[in-house]
Amino acid sequence: MNNVFIAGCGYIGRRVAWLCRQANAEVTCMIRQVEHAEELKAEGYNVVTCSLDSDHSVVLKGLAGCDLFYMVPPPGGGSRDLRAHNFCRAMEKYGPPARIVYLSATSVYSARDGSVVTEYSPVEPATAMGRRRLDAETVFSEYAGHFNVPLVILRVSGIYGPGRLPIMQIRQGQPLLREEDSGPSSRIHADDLAAVCCAAAEKGRAGEIFNVSDGRPCSLTSYFNAVADALGAPRPPQVSLEDARRVMSPLMWAYSIETRVVDNSLMIERLGVPLRYPDHQSGVMASLPEAV
Repeated sequence: MNNVFIAGCGYIGRRVAWLCRQANAEVTCMIRQVEHAEELKAEGYNVVTCSLDSDHSVVLKGLAGCDLFYMVPPPGGGSRDLRAHNFCRAMEKYGPPARIVYLSATSVYSARDGSVVTEYSPVEPATAMGRRRLDAETVFSEYAGHFNVPLVILRVSGIYGPGRLPIMQIRQGQPLLREEDSGPSSRIHADDLAAVCCAAAEKGRAGEIFNVSDGRPCSLTSYFNAVADALGAPRPPQVSLEDARRVMSPLMWAYSIETRVVDNSLMIERLGVPLRYPDHQSGVMASLPEAV
């Protein structure tokens, strides 16, 4: 592996950084929060601190010639990922990376009815979030084509892991859709996603797109129930589809109706990552807080 530059070194980025260092790569972490810089430096990483909300403030020192992992979430609002646009403009000044791995999301797909999506399924996102993700895919693809840089896109399903379980929602008794009204959705454990990222940099070919999931879809209701059972907590109350929009938060409603099965066959075949947590039951048990 080449030296590595991780843009957006947060929940997944820290895991990728650790794996890359185990492969003897020198790792540069780009973060927004100044308060985390000293912690990363103490762990032996190079650190660049900047915001991508303005193209005048983007600092990409150490990027040229590296394997770039771009994990910065889009800003809220609108249909464009302005951070991705600012980042790609800045790369023109600092020099191109050796390759790019961009973490997109399965929200780019048009399917919301529980059907199966592959990498060849239509990408006509129905939500602003999905449109921002697709916009970022486009801007990175245009940059990669213009500067002849290999680009691999990972379309990631719901991420969970330590510190990312819906414990608060369960303890607050926030309602869920009835099981019979709740369609299938896919997810991936954070540790497995980090391993997929590294495999994409090592094995992915220019222009390839991979769906990322554990291949074991279940409903959001089943997932929450599994977490509640693991915690030894009461399962959340369930409501009908008719009542859900009235009593659910807008975010929970959006997650509840975005249902699709994310086919991970190409990821397994091409990248060959053995998943540590091939289903949500095993992943949830490994992600519980130590105090539970």
